[in-house]
Amino acid sequence: MDLALTPEQEMLKAAARRFVQQECPKETLLQIASPDETTPLEIWQRLAGTGWLGILIPQEYGGEDGSFTDAGVLFEELGRGPVPGPHLSSGVLAALAIREGGTEQQKRDWLPRIASGEVRLVPAITEADYGWYAGDVRMTARQSGDNCILEGTKAYVFDGGDASHYLAAVRSEADNEVGLVLVPADSAGVHSRQLPGFNWNTSEILFDNVEIGPESVLGGSWAGGWDSLERAMARAIPVLSAFQVGGCQAVYELSVEYSRTRIQFGTPIGRFQRVQDHVINLVNQLDAARWTAYEALWKLDTGRDCADSIHLAKAVGSEGYYQACNFAHEVHAGVGSMTEYGLTLHTAALPDPLPLPRRPEIPSPPAGRSPRVVAEAAGCESSPRRIKSGDKQKGHDETVPLFFPG
Repeated sequence: MDLALTPEQEMLKAAARRFVQQECPKETLLQIASPDETTPLEIWQRLAGTGWLGILIPQEYGGEDGSFTDAGVLFEELGRGPVPGPHLSSGVLAALAIREGGTEQQKRDWLPRIASGEVRLVPAITEADYGWYAGDVRMTARQSGDNCILEGTKAYVFDGGDASHYLAAVRSEADNEVGLVLVPADSAGVHSRQLPGFNWNTSEILFDNVEIGPESVLGGSWAGGWDSLERAMARAIPVLSAFQVGGCQAVYELSVEYSRTRIQFGTPIGRFQRVQDHVINLVNQLDAARWTAYEALWKLDTGRDCADSIHLAKAVGSEGYYQACNFAHEVHAGVGSMTEYGLTLHTAALPDPLPLPRRPEIPSPPAGRSPRVVAEAAGCESSPRRIKSGDKQKGHDETVPLFFPG
């Protein structure tokens, strides 16, 4: 396994880093960090002008035809910002879903516009009863002549406020199949509401009696739409993991610099053993996230079986970004919580917009091991991680999710 970057990838990495430094400095990101703000169109247009939004789109459809490792290198640098906008939602997940399940005409209609940034196609999958399985989809499509009428509400839609179009998961009333539909955000009956709170740019989207034509159904059929989405998610997850690696790298560099320049008791705090412990723990999380992400990307590029590596990259990257931010806050103490410092940009970016692509098979537990421990070892999305409550009198364990979804 060779995870070394090629000279072309090193050039891409340097160019992407310059873009983030020049176009998305901390001061700019802080100005748009409010939960009520969407990504300014100027930043999106500058990013689109680089051509990078089409990095995973074939050249015949107006893209760059890059490898998954190329995409990982790019999005690692965008994650250092972290640069906001639907670049992951539209340029990666939605583009891959159209590549996987779209008709030839849909590919020619949509992929060039995604690559140019003209279209910001945001997947709208989850609903109030949060889940990433076909059985969780309650939004319906009712046949009306040749057209369909959409009814339902999508919740926790990542980048929903930045969308020009939605790629929505819908259940057909006719055959109960779950498919994907392409819906303009300005269609009659489509209403978007930004969700308040600590989360990063999530929305609730109401589809109230929205009429679409048959050309809007991905692949021209309800059957197979959800399978296309799952295949796209499996390929998008390592790119998201690389984005999280970039975030880990940024908070590591912030923490090291602060430990060198913050003077206490007449010496830099980086000389104190406990601060060094936090930095070392941060490095361990960063390295684990980096190597698992790039192994999964390498396997995608070389055609190897990568299901296990995708699960591992997802689990390690999500947990690693979370823990890296925690250790960074330990290094910084109070100053890290000040918005103007910049560390909270990453803390707010923690929620994870993608699930594991499919629940892994969990073997029967060996004698003496609980099903929960076995599930956790298998990388199951919903398996909890046991944490001792510390309350001896209560005599029970608390649980927390393995991932931290939006």
